[in-house]
Amino acid sequence: MKKNTINSNSRRKFIGNTFATMAAFTIVPRYVLGKGFTAPSDKVTLGFIGTGKLSRGLGSRFLKLPNIQMVAASDVNSKKLNFFLSNVKNHYSEVSGKDNFKGIEGYKEYEQLINRSDIDAVIVALPDHWHAKASIDAMKAGKDIYCEKPLAHTVWEGRQMVKTARKLGKVVQTGSMQRSSERFLHACELVRNGYIGEIKTVKVNVGDPAIVCDLPGETAPDTLDWDRWIGPSHFREYSPVLAPPITDDVWPKWRDYKEFGGGIFSDWGAHMFDIAQWGLGMDESGPVELTPPNDRKAVRGLVMKYANGIEMIHEDFGRGWAVQFNGTEGKLEVSRGFLESDPKNIVEKKIGDNEIRLYKSENHYADWINCIKTREKPICDVEIGHRSSTICNIGNIAYELGRPLKWDPIKEKFDDKEANKLRTTEYRKEYKV
Repeated sequence: MKKNTINSNSRRKFIGNTFATMAAFTIVPRYVLGKGFTAPSDKVTLGFIGTGKLSRGLGSRFLKLPNIQMVAASDVNSKKLNFFLSNVKNHYSEVSGKDNFKGIEGYKEYEQLINRSDIDAVIVALPDHWHAKASIDAMKAGKDIYCEKPLAHTVWEGRQMVKTARKLGKVVQTGSMQRSSERFLHACELVRNGYIGEIKTVKVNVGDPAIVCDLPGETAPDTLDWDRWIGPSHFREYSPVLAPPITDDVWPKWRDYKEFGGGIFSDWGAHMFDIAQWGLGMDESGPVELTPPNDRKAVRGLVMKYANGIEMIHEDFGRGWAVQFNGTEGKLEVSRGFLESDPKNIVEKKIGDNEIRLYKSENHYADWINCIKTREKPICDVEIGHRSSTICNIGNIAYELGRPLKWDPIKEKFDDKEANKLRTTEYRKEYKV
């Protein structure tokens, strides 16, 4: 084995030159600094924006990764923020064996967090109506983004997120983590390779479309900045249904209301319509026609037709939240709990190396961290997340208007003036996206 002849001066020069050529990157690979040297930059430093119920599971998944360091969090609810900070401190104290870990800071406003130069990337786990503004602000502050699904509250917001990410070269992962599941991957590869023949219809069962918020108002607790929680949306009085106290271990129902979310149609649709799009090879497109049910009160029955004639139907086919692909040679059903086919042996097929293979990620969170280092697109890149949330957004519009609509997935416009107005929303002046 040849002895290393690089002296210390030339080595320092080499490292300096390497840093200069990598100035655009926050993360410096370990090999640049020499074998055995563990640089702080080997770990991606993270900030967590939004510390409600979702953050408990999501935060723990990131903390399990060996190559990250959680250094900051923000929330307008001080109790929820302090609970999150305490959990992170306890985790690092246990890992380090030190009882006095103080390496994470809390903020009420996320602007303070994203302005920190020592933070590489942020996780946005806010209600849907905050996703675009927080993510775009963070990207402009130089951060890569993990944004919970659905990516955007409106079609226009989603496109602005894509434009910002592309312009600034940011790595954005959408929290549609089903794509990192072997079950859903195999299902989509079977469909894409024709194992159930030519696809005719796809049935997707998720929850109801969004409704207008009519909850009675109450006085907000002192620990919550309610005006800030409302943020970009139109102001209305506080309701514990929208933002439950930390003592109520329930999912907040802001998701049900169009002012803040897209109903469970969007909340779960961002998972299941996302899988339908993946299986159909429509990650950068979408349907061209939407036909809602004749009954204006119906919460199922929307038909979305693609240019190739395939129909995607919002329908309860008796398997819970799931996707059913129907082809000329068989049927395939997939959810988080099962992957089944008719004929039964289809799901047992192994995809060959020469067949269509889709992006494989074994860990949705690690995939994003790895892509931050490589600067490659993650499995649920911002464009994919936008297209999936667009399905949910335009589906909600069709249910709301109750009439057939034509949609141009390239121009992202309807053939209907009123529908086009609903592609965006009005913002409070101080919270414009």
